[in-house]
Amino acid sequence: MLHHLTDHGLFFTATIDLVVAIVASAHVILTKRDTRATIAWVGLICLTPLIGAALYLLLGVNRIQRLARLLRSRHQHPECSEHQVECPQKIIDDTFGPNGVHLRSLITLGNEISKKPLLPGNRIRPLLDGDEAFPAMLQAIDGATKSISLSTYIFDNDSVGRLFLDALKRAVTRNIEVRVLIDDMGSRYSWPTMAHALRRAGINCATFMPPTLPWKFQYTNLRTHRKTLVVDGSLGSTGGINIREGHCLASHPRHPVRDLHFQIEGPVVSQIQGVFADDWSFCTGEVLEGPAWFPQIEARGNVLARGVPDGPDEHLESFRHILLGAIACAESSIMIVTPYFLPDASLIVALNVAALRGISVDIILPGENNIPLVNWASTSQLWQVVDRGCRVWISPPPFDHAKLVVVDDLLSIIGSSNWDPRSLRLNFEFNLDCYDSALAAQLKTIIGGRISRARCLTLAELDGRTLGIKLRDGIACLASPYL
Repeated sequence: MLHHLTDHGLFFTATIDLVVAIVASAHVILTKRDTRATIAWVGLICLTPLIGAALYLLLGVNRIQRLARLLRSRHQHPECSEHQVECPQKIIDDTFGPNGVHLRSLITLGNEISKKPLLPGNRIRPLLDGDEAFPAMLQAIDGATKSISLSTYIFDNDSVGRLFLDALKRAVTRNIEVRVLIDDMGSRYSWPTMAHALRRAGINCATFMPPTLPWKFQYTNLRTHRKTLVVDGSLGSTGGINIREGHCLASHPRHPVRDLHFQIEGPVVSQIQGVFADDWSFCTGEVLEGPAWFPQIEARGNVLARGVPDGPDEHLESFRHILLGAIACAESSIMIVTPYFLPDASLIVALNVAALRGISVDIILPGENNIPLVNWASTSQLWQVVDRGCRVWISPPPFDHAKLVVVDDLLSIIGSSNWDPRSLRLNFEFNLDCYDSALAAQLKTIIGGRISRARCLTLAELDGRTLGIKLRDGIACLASPYL
């Protein structure tokens, strides 16, 4: 009898193992796009059915996109009254000229990716570090007559944060409509949080995606990394700078951070405002509309620009697709500045193919990184691009947090996105595609200044790392999808 029961138990266990393995393998085959990852997961599931299936459920199932879409679908997106007119063909012809014909297909790509038109008549001014960015932003806030929308990842309760708090308080006393959105995780970089101080001052403030329970660790993803300010619906800024005193290099902060921000004027500001209004509606349910938020905006300059939101919802991989398109179209040069360089295989191949085609590819990375694990993982990948002719420049301290891409003296991509999995797939980002030779030349001068102070990383230097360092970097790289 005991033997009979044992046989039944073994048969039942084997049946459960088989069913679990079949279901898990089917899910892998139906959802994974990378064939190598599919083979690896199916192999693990079949060789260790219950353990492999459990690991796949824990680590292999991408819940981020599904969760983002589910959460977004619960809230109505505002119908923003953006005054957007398709760019006239003559302006496109004048901007691209005979030397930019090869980049024109990027207009079509941007149309399909962002579903927003390319808008003429914009002026974009680079702002170096917090020393230039913060005074310009505070001046804009003090000059507001109708509305202020501010979105940021980090808003520290420090000397700089309090300058912004005071400026926003003055705006409220002038009866300006003020809305401030801070990422919930980013709001916790200082204590007491600035979100609390803003609310106590009577400023309408919300935090993006606060966890309902402290242990809901999935909310360490789905962060808003966007950094935008729009005043009176017509004057904007965006880039990589958070609101914290470390960006003010002139005051010699304890943890200095170099960065780059941009002041924006012209019709594309309505697209920046539209992304903020969408996020604000998602967080609070309030719909921002009307001329106070979306006025008619006159032309201010010669830059053709388009806002490209990116995130794990309906805008999944927008930034990645724009990068792949720009790299593929390049004919002379690609210049990249990023603090975190952990590109996926497709971006590495695209950069290598560009270098092999004779394109000058320069990648400027910080020699001092604020996240050592990311630096180690990045270093383990760099040989793949250096070996094919891309030049990697290591800039000296302080840590450089700037994000910038310039292609062929015409296209500039500015905004909040890094070249890492978190920006490419997990966080909500905002970037601008800008077409203008004068702006590209100005940004290339800024990048050239960084290169002049940097050292060129060689393959010999990478190969010369000790075995222990190579193992450390390689192990860190295994965690790159989660960094």
